[in-house]
Amino acid sequence: MDKKVMKEMTFMGYRRPDGRVGIRNKVLILPASVCASDTTRIIASQVENAVTFNNQNGCSQVPSDQQFTMDVMAGYAANPNVYGTVVISLGCENCQMDLVLDAIRERTNKPLEHFIIQENGGTIATIEKAVRAARQMAMDASMLAQEAFGMSELIIGTECGGSDPTSGLASNVLIGEISDRMAEIGGTSILSETTEFIGAEHILAKRGKDERVSQRIYQIVHDYENAIRLVGHDVREGNPSPGNMEGGLTTLEEKSLGCIHKGGHAPVNEVYDYAKQVDKNMGLVIMDTPGNDPSSVAGMAAGGCQICLFSTGRGTPTGNPIVPVIKITGNKVTYANMSDNIDIDASPYIYGKKTLEELGDELFTEIKQVADGKLTKAEALGYTEMAIARVCNYM
Repeated sequence: MDKKVMKEMTFMGYRRPDGRVGIRNKVLILPASVCASDTTRIIASQVENAVTFNNQNGCSQVPSDQQFTMDVMAGYAANPNVYGTVVISLGCENCQMDLVLDAIRERTNKPLEHFIIQENGGTIATIEKAVRAARQMAMDASMLAQEAFGMSELIIGTECGGSDPTSGLASNVLIGEISDRMAEIGGTSILSETTEFIGAEHILAKRGKDERVSQRIYQIVHDYENAIRLVGHDVREGNPSPGNMEGGLTTLEEKSLGCIHKGGHAPVNEVYDYAKQVDKNMGLVIMDTPGNDPSSVAGMAAGGCQICLFSTGRGTPTGNPIVPVIKITGNKVTYANMSDNIDIDASPYIYGKKTLEELGDELFTEIKQVADGKLTKAEALGYTEMAIARVCNYM
């Protein structure tokens, strides 16, 4: 598939009032804290096309942790896959309603409603009011017509979890092929998982577009290692994981060399903090995220990615509430054992049955189809795992 064909390829998406383009048209029922999460679950269950998640944070957090939570909440509301948001808070949490609303409005001008449980007569009364508002929002969303957009409008998140040697040999390499293609046509690809750059950070740093970006890559890696040392531990105590080692990975450095294949060969043009807004048409960028899959994917979703490519050698069902997750494996045994969960089999590259270009064409076409509305297997199963990065323990 040559560059001209990829540039001319389109998907059917939704233009938002803030100018960005979504591939889903969800109504987000957003819990401002753990104390509102069960209420949002009940609300979302009563509204077609509404989604929510279990927010375990929003209170009893130090300022840096609270900022992570605020950025994820605002970023989820601003994600172009979301038509509009209904925010629910208890009323006494640290993430006060006015702070959440201000953070959302700084990122987007999409439809926004809000209800405070302690000021609306309790749980049942709040549910009644919020369901009415969410149903109206869902009806309004259903009237929005899809339009054709070029693939360069996409921001692609990349993740690897449950890795084994086939991840670095095939599935991550295939994702890297897509990263290069997105850079080539003027789209954006996000390389994540800072803890899995360790031992390979010098390779990434050489690809920084300038000295500032190169030094930033070193900084996020060193900051992560030092933060873990502050509590008396080393990142290598938990990474690689038992599953990684059982699959055949022996060291963190070996895992990192496989991980960074997801970034292909393009220059690294920017490094974004966790859950901050990622600009479109940026080529390859990095987001400073944990290696933990749900919290890393959450950070990229908050950054505005519309699709996530997720490689796995051992097999994992991870999904996300607002972003379709395309699962890819380079392990033919895993693909056979977990066909319920895996979308793409990259193992033919290892056995010489397909070239990287052929598999790249297949995955690029799959991305287009998912952008057009095809459900990923994680979506069809209703998988919506969710976590937010943390700095320290709760207060």
